[in-house]
Amino acid sequence: MAVNLVNVENVSKVYGTRALLDGISLGVSEGDRIGVVGRNGDGKTTLIRMLAKLEEADTGRVTHSGGLRLGVLTQHDSLDPAATVRHEVIRDMADHEWAGNAKVRDVLTGLFGGLDLPGFPQGLDTVIGPLSGGERRRIALAKLLIDEPDLIVLDEPTNHLDVEGISWLARHLRERRSALVCVTHDRWFLDQVCTRMWDVQKGDVFEYEGGYSDYVFARAERERIAATEEVKRQNLVRKELAWLRRGAPARTSKPRFRVEAANELIADVPPPRDSSELMKFASSRLGKTVFDLEDVTVQAGPKVLLKHLTWQLGPGDRIGLVGVNGAGKTSLLRAMAEAARSDGEKQPAAGRVSVGKTVKLAYLSQEVGELNPNLRVLEAVQQIRDRVDLGKGRELTAGQLCETFGFGSEKQWTPVGDLSGGERRRLQILRLLMDEPNVLFLDEPTNDLDIETLTQLEDLLDGWPGSMVVISHDRFFVERTTDRVFALLGDATLRMLPRGIDEYLERRQRIEQAAAAAVPVAAAKAVTEKSAADSRAAKKELQKIERQLDKLSERESKLHTQIADNATDFEKVAKLDAELRELSGERDELELRWLELADDA
Repeated sequence: MAVNLVNVENVSKVYGTRALLDGISLGVSEGDRIGVVGRNGDGKTTLIRMLAKLEEADTGRVTHSGGLRLGVLTQHDSLDPAATVRHEVIRDMADHEWAGNAKVRDVLTGLFGGLDLPGFPQGLDTVIGPLSGGERRRIALAKLLIDEPDLIVLDEPTNHLDVEGISWLARHLRERRSALVCVTHDRWFLDQVCTRMWDVQKGDVFEYEGGYSDYVFARAERERIAATEEVKRQNLVRKELAWLRRGAPARTSKPRFRVEAANELIADVPPPRDSSELMKFASSRLGKTVFDLEDVTVQAGPKVLLKHLTWQLGPGDRIGLVGVNGAGKTSLLRAMAEAARSDGEKQPAAGRVSVGKTVKLAYLSQEVGELNPNLRVLEAVQQIRDRVDLGKGRELTAGQLCETFGFGSEKQWTPVGDLSGGERRRLQILRLLMDEPNVLFLDEPTNDLDIETLTQLEDLLDGWPGSMVVISHDRFFVERTTDRVFALLGDATLRMLPRGIDEYLERRQRIEQAAAAAVPVAAAKAVTEKSAADSRAAKKELQKIERQLDKLSERESKLHTQIADNATDFEKVAKLDAELRELSGERDELELRWLELADDA
């Protein structure tokens, strides 16, 4: 029987006049892998903070088993800004100790791309203070994973990780014995890692068996039986069921309820997108040319990111763009956007970007644009226009679109300055769509969005007739909203991947394996090329150091004898001890130099 690690008994938490959690009772046992989902602001983070005893409940109690070793990743790290990465992550482990530890090597390689931390200026000896929030977060995650906690609690662990990093983290957590409670909006990650789900809704927590796919099926079945939220069930949930069952049936392997009931729900649901109809409509809005790139070179300062790129974005194309950080994904979109905004006058470093005359581009960047903080949410949307045409006879008012994006009638009158980061992100996307663009560039659109809002955005994009390029580390979103995947693999080229992100990860793994195999070959070649003179000089100095070490040993032995003979003369013992410490420091320096020369001799 699994040992119970944490008990949450009748816990409540109130903020202002709102009951965030109301009489919640839950438990976490050994081997549990629990994903926590729910709308932003419904209490997910509060729940796991109380579970970890980082925050007190108003009523009820949280108990931990005796001796529980708990590892927690919060959204704000507690790293010492004056410390180095080595001090925080490796601590007092000697180099040969941590380098010989397979788990430490796996964590450093998985989160940082190599044991020498290639993205950090001084590697492990980089001081933490000047680093970015994303870099600090990876350091905090590495520190936690190198430990051996009984229970790991993670709040948005996939933030600031690329597709490869998320894939590695999922594998790493699956192979660990630690129990896990994880808040994340990454649905692919939930499916890969979790075996139970907690859905936080309106002060309550609903429990489900299985990963995210199983949770979607089970939630739809619960709502079908209870006949609650009928409109939502018939639209958004049924549509996502169709995607999960038809688009990627392998996602759910062990459903723990009646699959027949779920199939019955989606029996009359069409595919998420009618691609041929959308392509026809997009062509009528955009014409034959959208973006044509001919022999283009894209640079970031002096660094060449892409060269001799000939590529076309056609009417109705829905492209997912993946690649290693710094490979040029965002730079490519910026170059295309600049050409569109300048009517073709502003071109990249080399080559030419041709833009269709009817292109109306909306570009969602990673930065949240500044808005008048005194404007109300609805006013900020109506600033663009009052109604939006979504195509195929679908039209929504500004207020209706606000509702779709989680801004209820009361929230629509909230000043923009009072919105959270996630709410501002939603408002930014909303304003873009209100402007009725026919080309969308979305750079990390899923940042700060909860799963329900992501589902609603996907539903809107399903029927959106235009061309679209999506950059995202959210694998589920890319697979759900795009039809083809292109990759930048760090070699200044753009490649189409017929098998999508799976093929991208396989290619990246082959590249890394080839690079790893080349290291010992290069090292061996470097050793053979050393001059005989250097080798002789190293051997000569080694012999000299060995003679010096012998003399030091003799002197240390005499000092120890003198200290023993004068044990009652404290003043003399103090002088002898000071001399002994000085000799010890000298020995350390000689031994370190001996080790350096031993590699060269």
